[in-house]
Amino acid sequence: MTGTPSCPPLDPARILAALAPHAAAFALRVVDECGSTNSELVDHPPPDDGRIHVLLAERQTAGRGRRGRQWQSWPGAGLTFSALWRFAPGSPVPAGLSLVAGLALARTLEKLGVEGVQLKWPNDVLVHGAKLAGILVELLPGRGRTPAAVIGIGINLRLPAEAHIPDQPAVTDLASHCANPPERNTLAGLLLAELHGLFELYATAGFTALRGAWQQRNAFADLPVRISAENGDIFGQCAGVDEDGALLIRTEDGLTTRILSGEVSLRVAA
Repeated sequence: MTGTPSCPPLDPARILAALAPHAAAFALRVVDECGSTNSELVDHPPPDDGRIHVLLAERQTAGRGRRGRQWQSWPGAGLTFSALWRFAPGSPVPAGLSLVAGLALARTLEKLGVEGVQLKWPNDVLVHGAKLAGILVELLPGRGRTPAAVIGIGINLRLPAEAHIPDQPAVTDLASHCANPPERNTLAGLLLAELHGLFELYATAGFTALRGAWQQRNAFADLPVRISAENGDIFGQCAGVDEDGALLIRTEDGLTTRILSGEVSLRVAA
Protein backbone atom coordinates (compact mmCIF):
# COMPACT_ATOMS: atom_id res chain seq x y z
CA MET A 1 0.00 0.00 0.00
CA THR A 2 1.10 3.54 -0.72
CA GLY A 3 1.45 6.41 1.67
CA THR A 4 3.61 9.38 2.55
CA PRO A 5 5.96 9.86 5.51
CA SER A 6 3.37 12.05 7.26
CA CYS A 7 0.41 9.98 6.11
CA PRO A 8 0.55 6.25 6.87
CA PRO A 9 -1.15 3.99 4.32
CA LEU A 10 -4.69 2.83 4.84
CA ASP A 11 -4.71 -0.35 6.90
CA PRO A 12 -7.85 -2.48 7.46
CA ALA A 13 -6.51 -3.85 10.76
CA ARG A 14 -6.00 -0.36 12.19
CA ILE A 15 -9.41 0.80 10.98
CA LEU A 16 -11.09 -2.22 12.58
CA ALA A 17 -9.25 -1.49 15.82
CA ALA A 18 -10.69 2.03 15.78
CA LEU A 19 -14.13 0.58 15.02
CA ALA A 20 -14.35 -1.50 18.18
CA PRO A 21 -16.89 -2.62 19.39
CA HIS A 22 -18.50 -2.45 15.91
CA ALA A 23 -15.67 -4.16 14.01
CA ALA A 24 -17.57 -7.41 13.46
CA ALA A 25 -20.25 -5.53 11.52
CA PHE A 26 -17.80 -4.48 8.79
CA ALA A 27 -15.82 -6.05 5.95
CA LEU A 28 -13.03 -3.74 4.74
CA ARG A 29 -10.96 -3.72 1.57
CA VAL A 30 -8.21 -1.24 0.71
CA VAL A 31 -6.86 -0.67 -2.81
CA ASP A 32 -4.00 1.53 -3.94
CA GLU A 33 -5.99 2.95 -6.85
CA CYS A 34 -9.33 2.56 -8.54
CA GLY A 35 -11.58 4.57 -10.82
CA SER A 36 -14.42 5.15 -8.38
CA THR A 37 -15.13 3.28 -5.16
CA ASN A 38 -18.84 3.94 -5.66
CA SER A 39 -18.82 2.50 -9.18
CA GLU A 40 -16.87 -0.53 -8.03
CA LEU A 41 -19.43 -1.42 -5.35
CA VAL A 42 -22.44 -0.62 -7.55
CA ASP A 43 -21.14 -2.64 -10.50
CA HIS A 44 -19.67 -5.51 -8.46
CA PRO A 45 -21.53 -5.73 -5.14
CA PRO A 46 -20.07 -8.28 -2.71
CA PRO A 47 -22.29 -11.16 -1.54
CA ASP A 48 -24.69 -10.38 1.27
CA ASP A 49 -23.00 -11.91 4.31
CA GLY A 50 -24.69 -9.66 6.85
CA ARG A 51 -21.77 -7.23 7.05
CA ILE A 52 -21.32 -3.68 5.79
CA HIS A 53 -18.81 -3.81 2.95
CA VAL A 54 -16.43 -0.86 2.70
CA LEU A 55 -14.00 -0.12 -0.11
CA LEU A 56 -11.27 2.43 0.62
CA ALA A 57 -8.87 3.79 -2.00
CA GLU A 58 -5.55 5.54 -1.61
CA ARG A 59 -6.38 7.31 -4.85
CA GLN A 60 -9.41 7.54 -7.13
CA THR A 61 -8.81 8.33 -10.78
CA ALA A 62 -12.48 8.84 -11.65
CA GLY A 63 -14.11 9.78 -8.38
CA ARG A 64 -17.60 11.21 -8.84
CA GLY A 65 -19.78 13.74 -7.10
CA ARG A 66 -23.36 14.75 -7.77
CA ARG A 67 -24.43 16.09 -11.17
CA GLY A 68 -21.54 14.30 -12.90
CA ARG A 69 -18.83 16.35 -11.20
CA GLN A 70 -15.43 14.79 -10.63
CA TRP A 71 -14.14 14.32 -7.09
CA GLN A 72 -10.50 15.32 -7.13
CA SER A 73 -8.01 13.07 -5.32
CA TRP A 74 -4.37 13.45 -4.36
CA PRO A 75 -2.26 10.73 -2.68
CA GLY A 76 -2.40 11.08 1.08
CA ALA A 77 -4.41 14.31 0.91
CA GLY A 78 -7.80 12.89 1.76
CA LEU A 79 -9.93 9.97 2.83
CA THR A 80 -12.15 8.45 0.13
CA PHE A 81 -14.28 5.37 0.56
CA SER A 82 -17.66 3.85 -0.23
CA ALA A 83 -19.83 1.65 1.95
CA LEU A 84 -22.49 -0.80 0.78
CA TRP A 85 -25.34 -0.68 3.28
CA ARG A 86 -28.17 -3.19 3.09
CA PHE A 87 -31.44 -2.47 4.85
CA ALA A 88 -34.30 -4.68 5.94
CA PRO A 89 -37.34 -4.77 3.61
CA GLY A 90 -39.58 -1.82 4.32
CA SER A 91 -36.77 0.43 5.53
CA PRO A 92 -36.97 4.11 4.50
CA VAL A 93 -34.48 3.96 1.63
CA PRO A 94 -33.43 6.24 -0.07
CA ALA A 95 -35.17 9.30 1.38
CA GLY A 96 -32.86 11.21 3.68
CA LEU A 97 -29.91 8.84 3.36
CA SER A 98 -27.37 11.44 2.22
CA LEU A 99 -28.52 13.74 5.00
CA VAL A 100 -27.94 11.03 7.60
CA ALA A 101 -24.44 10.43 6.22
CA GLY A 102 -23.74 14.16 6.35
CA LEU A 103 -24.90 14.28 9.96
CA ALA A 104 -22.56 11.40 10.83
CA LEU A 105 -19.68 13.30 9.25
CA ALA A 106 -20.60 16.49 11.09
CA ARG A 107 -20.79 14.74 14.45
CA THR A 108 -17.45 13.04 13.89
CA LEU A 109 -15.79 16.35 13.06
CA GLU A 110 -17.36 18.05 16.07
CA LYS A 111 -16.07 15.31 18.37
CA LEU A 112 -12.58 16.12 17.01
CA GLY A 113 -13.02 19.73 18.07
CA VAL A 114 -13.84 21.24 14.67
CA GLU A 115 -15.99 24.35 15.06
CA GLY A 116 -18.37 25.89 12.55
CA VAL A 117 -19.47 22.60 10.95
CA GLN A 118 -22.47 23.07 8.65
CA LEU A 119 -24.53 20.84 6.37
CA LYS A 120 -25.50 21.94 2.89
CA TRP A 121 -28.49 20.05 1.52
CA PRO A 122 -28.30 17.37 0.33
CA ASN A 123 -24.73 16.12 0.40
CA ASP A 124 -22.00 18.59 1.41
CA VAL A 125 -20.25 19.18 4.72
CA LEU A 126 -18.95 22.72 5.20
CA VAL A 127 -16.79 24.43 7.79
CA HIS A 128 -17.46 28.16 8.06
CA GLY A 129 -18.97 28.03 4.57
CA ALA A 130 -16.13 26.17 2.81
CA LYS A 131 -16.56 22.60 1.57
CA LEU A 132 -14.62 20.00 3.54
CA ALA A 133 -16.41 16.80 2.50
CA GLY A 134 -18.90 15.46 -0.02
CA ILE A 135 -21.28 12.53 -0.19
CA LEU A 136 -22.69 10.55 -3.11
CA VAL A 137 -25.48 8.02 -2.53
CA GLU A 138 -26.43 5.52 -5.23
CA LEU A 139 -29.02 2.76 -5.01
CA LEU A 140 -28.25 -0.76 -6.11
CA PRO A 141 -30.47 -1.64 -9.08
CA GLY A 142 -32.70 -4.68 -9.30
CA ARG A 143 -36.07 -5.74 -7.98
CA GLY A 144 -36.54 -8.42 -5.39
CA ARG A 145 -33.25 -7.66 -3.67
CA THR A 146 -32.71 -6.47 -0.13
CA PRO A 147 -32.86 -2.65 -0.29
CA ALA A 148 -29.28 -1.43 -0.56
CA ALA A 149 -27.36 1.76 -1.19
CA VAL A 150 -23.74 2.67 -1.77
CA ILE A 151 -22.65 5.69 0.25
CA GLY A 152 -19.52 7.36 -1.08
CA ILE A 153 -17.63 9.83 1.10
CA GLY A 154 -14.69 12.06 0.27
CA ILE A 155 -12.98 14.17 2.94
CA ASN A 156 -10.25 16.74 2.37
CA LEU A 157 -7.62 16.10 5.03
CA ARG A 158 -4.58 18.09 3.94
CA LEU A 159 -4.82 19.58 0.48
CA PRO A 160 -1.56 20.23 -1.39
CA ALA A 161 -0.71 23.79 -2.37
CA GLU A 162 -1.33 23.01 -6.04
CA ALA A 163 -4.78 21.56 -5.42
CA HIS A 164 -7.47 23.00 -7.65
CA ILE A 165 -11.06 21.85 -7.37
CA PRO A 166 -13.29 23.13 -10.22
CA ASP A 167 -16.87 24.28 -9.64
CA GLN A 168 -16.19 24.83 -5.93
CA PRO A 169 -16.04 28.49 -4.87
CA ALA A 170 -14.48 27.68 -1.48
CA VAL A 171 -12.86 24.50 -0.19
CA THR A 172 -11.01 23.64 2.97
CA ASP A 173 -9.41 20.67 4.72
CA LEU A 174 -9.40 19.08 8.17
CA ALA A 175 -5.82 20.17 8.94
CA SER A 176 -6.94 23.80 8.75
CA HIS A 177 -9.54 23.37 11.50
CA CYS A 178 -8.20 20.66 13.80
CA ALA A 179 -5.09 21.20 15.92
CA ASN A 180 -4.31 17.48 16.14
CA PRO A 181 -6.17 15.67 13.36
CA PRO A 182 -6.21 11.88 13.68
CA GLU A 183 -4.45 9.84 11.03
CA ARG A 184 -6.69 8.42 8.32
CA ASN A 185 -7.16 4.92 9.76
CA THR A 186 -8.40 6.28 13.06
CA LEU A 187 -10.63 8.83 11.31
CA ALA A 188 -12.11 6.13 9.08
CA GLY A 189 -12.91 3.99 12.11
CA LEU A 190 -14.49 6.87 14.01
CA LEU A 191 -16.60 7.87 11.03
CA LEU A 192 -17.76 4.35 10.20
CA ALA A 193 -18.76 3.84 13.84
CA GLU A 194 -20.81 7.05 13.74
CA LEU A 195 -22.41 6.01 10.45
CA HIS A 196 -23.26 2.61 11.94
CA GLY A 197 -25.06 4.15 14.89
CA LEU A 198 -27.04 6.70 12.88
CA PHE A 199 -27.99 4.27 10.11
CA GLU A 200 -29.25 1.79 12.70
CA LEU A 201 -31.48 4.53 14.12
CA TYR A 202 -32.52 5.63 10.63
CA ALA A 203 -33.47 2.09 9.62
CA THR A 204 -35.87 1.77 12.54
CA ALA A 205 -37.17 5.31 13.06
CA GLY A 206 -36.59 7.01 9.70
CA PHE A 207 -35.22 10.49 9.16
CA THR A 208 -37.75 11.93 11.61
CA ALA A 209 -35.52 10.90 14.52
CA LEU A 210 -32.55 12.82 13.07
CA ARG A 211 -34.26 15.76 11.44
CA GLY A 212 -33.75 18.14 14.37
CA ALA A 213 -30.03 17.42 14.57
CA TRP A 214 -29.67 18.07 10.84
CA GLN A 215 -31.66 21.31 11.07
CA GLN A 216 -29.33 22.63 13.79
CA ARG A 217 -26.45 22.46 11.30
CA ASN A 218 -28.31 23.67 8.21
CA ALA A 219 -25.91 26.02 6.41
CA PHE A 220 -28.72 27.90 4.65
CA ALA A 221 -31.30 28.11 7.45
CA ASP A 222 -33.70 31.03 6.81
CA LEU A 223 -31.47 32.45 4.05
CA PRO A 224 -32.71 33.55 0.62
CA VAL A 225 -31.75 30.81 -1.81
CA ARG A 226 -31.95 29.84 -5.45
CA ILE A 227 -32.65 26.33 -6.66
CA SER A 228 -31.41 25.69 -10.18
CA ALA A 229 -33.05 22.77 -11.96
CA GLU A 230 -33.58 21.61 -15.52
CA ASN A 231 -37.02 23.21 -15.67
CA GLY A 232 -35.95 26.60 -14.30
CA ASP A 233 -34.95 28.39 -11.10
CA ILE A 234 -36.89 28.62 -7.85
CA PHE A 235 -36.27 31.51 -5.46
CA GLY A 236 -37.33 31.66 -1.84
CA GLN A 237 -36.31 31.30 1.78
CA CYS A 238 -34.77 28.06 3.03
CA ALA A 239 -37.24 26.59 5.53
CA GLY A 240 -35.23 23.50 6.41
CA VAL A 241 -36.09 19.93 5.52
CA ASP A 242 -39.15 17.77 6.07
CA GLU A 243 -39.46 14.31 7.62
CA ASP A 244 -38.49 12.69 4.31
CA GLY A 245 -35.34 14.77 3.92
CA ALA A 246 -36.78 16.96 1.16
CA LEU A 247 -35.69 20.60 1.12
CA LEU A 248 -38.40 23.15 1.95
CA ILE A 249 -38.45 26.48 0.14
CA ARG A 250 -40.86 29.23 1.19
CA THR A 251 -41.57 31.28 -1.92
CA GLU A 252 -42.68 34.91 -2.18
CA ASP A 253 -46.30 33.89 -2.58
CA GLY A 254 -46.22 32.30 0.89
CA LEU A 255 -46.31 28.74 -0.35
CA THR A 256 -43.83 26.05 0.65
CA THR A 257 -42.26 23.95 -2.10
CA ARG A 258 -40.64 20.55 -1.53
CA ILE A 259 -37.41 19.92 -3.41
CA LEU A 260 -36.33 16.31 -3.71
CA SER A 261 -32.70 15.28 -3.84
CA GLY A 262 -32.49 15.18 -7.60
CA GLU A 263 -30.39 16.96 -10.19
CA VAL A 264 -30.67 20.41 -8.65
CA SER A 265 -28.21 23.00 -7.37
CA LEU A 266 -28.69 25.01 -4.16
CA ARG A 267 -27.08 28.45 -3.79
CA VAL A 268 -27.58 31.55 -1.68
CA ALA A 269 -29.54 34.03 -3.77
CA ALA A 270 -27.66 37.15 -4.83
